[in-house]
Amino acid sequence: MAQHEYDYDLFVIGAGSGGVRASRMAAGLGVKTAVAEYSDLGGTCVNLGCVPKKLLVYASHFSEDLEQAAGFGWDIGQSQFNWQNLITAKNKEIKRLNDIYKNLLDNAGVDLINGKAILVDKHNIRVNDKIYSAKRILIAPGGWPSVPDIKGSEHIITSNQIFHLDQLPQNIIIVGGGYIAVEFAGIFNGLGRNVTQLYRGDMFLRGFDDDIRQFLANEIVKKGIDLKFNSNIAAIEKTVDGYIATLEGDSKINTDMIVYATGRHPRTADLGLENAGVKLAKGGAIIVDDNFKTNIDNIYALGDVIDRVALTPVAIGEAMILVHNIYADRNDKMDYSDIPTAVFSQPEIGTVGLSEAQARKKYGEVDIYKSEFRPMKHTLSGSDERSLMKLIIDKATDKVVGVHMIGAYAGEMMQGIGIAIKAGATKADFDNTIGIHPTSAEEFVTMRIPE
Repeated sequence: MAQHEYDYDLFVIGAGSGGVRASRMAAGLGVKTAVAEYSDLGGTCVNLGCVPKKLLVYASHFSEDLEQAAGFGWDIGQSQFNWQNLITAKNKEIKRLNDIYKNLLDNAGVDLINGKAILVDKHNIRVNDKIYSAKRILIAPGGWPSVPDIKGSEHIITSNQIFHLDQLPQNIIIVGGGYIAVEFAGIFNGLGRNVTQLYRGDMFLRGFDDDIRQFLANEIVKKGIDLKFNSNIAAIEKTVDGYIATLEGDSKINTDMIVYATGRHPRTADLGLENAGVKLAKGGAIIVDDNFKTNIDNIYALGDVIDRVALTPVAIGEAMILVHNIYADRNDKMDYSDIPTAVFSQPEIGTVGLSEAQARKKYGEVDIYKSEFRPMKHTLSGSDERSLMKLIIDKATDKVVGVHMIGAYAGEMMQGIGIAIKAGATKADFDNTIGIHPTSAEEFVTMRIPE
């Protein structure tokens, strides 16, 4: 079949961060492109993830801000939080972003097809009742929250539902130990709710530096979150005014809402991938090579559906590499090392590079620099919140191979430090940099004595 006989040169399934970027860039290079989406434009990040979550994080900080204002001479008086007002404002902002995505696609000349796309074979896609042919297909439908099959699981909600609740009940259990669970525990707590966080393991945030994990656990318990490790729900029972969660070991907790943030899985179940012969990994992720090509030579996949690094900027980076390699005669490869990351916990985590355990395994001898302190703001605020900063150095080369922080604006700081780490900065480079005083950030360039 000659190229001009296809309806499209590129057909993208999923208008999330990766799908939108790929389709816009391809169309900008003169490629006839369509993108199919059956839900809101922008995918998880814009609608059910990073954007609305960060807005809720901002909202939840005001309780502490108002409380701490007295230490700085402010008499605030009575304050009251209204969940419906927050959700209404959030919805308005998300609608604005959805419209921006629509305009970006329209202006790039991408055909937006509303509906669920299902592969018929390797070159044909059914959306609603119409079949479209394409020379190349890109699959980017993202991920979806996973919920365990336990008795009463129909009473569980996930992060997907949180953003659309009519009201936020007083007593909440959140199950999970990843960053989504940690962030929502902080949000609910900051909004004045009674929060119990359950995690089946010994310590949450697996994969993060151990000092960071332990430090955050201590800090959030100080803020009033009931954090229970080695705990898991065996069954859920609906009562007249709420739920009873029976834990493994038979203890019970009465609550008004049970939220699960126990992981996400690739959305590959109902895309018709088997019709085209696309191979999946055991967990349902699409198997791709370094060029994001599946085992079928004209079908590609990227983003959360390929189980590499499930972050919005990573999906965008993958999309740019894919399009440049196919349509602009480049041969780039995605670099997944030293990706700066933030967890919008309270206090916040910022991290880039290796944990101490990873660095010791890779480099053997490392120097560790640590600084734990009470931030300047809290000398007057009355808060007992503390910050932690940590540098990990490869002793043989003096290269900084891991930077970790817990404290206000950790994410904002880590973006700049991420550039330094990507550029190969050494501890001497950090030491030769003048600090900005008075900031917490200056601690990164004033640590002189290793542990």
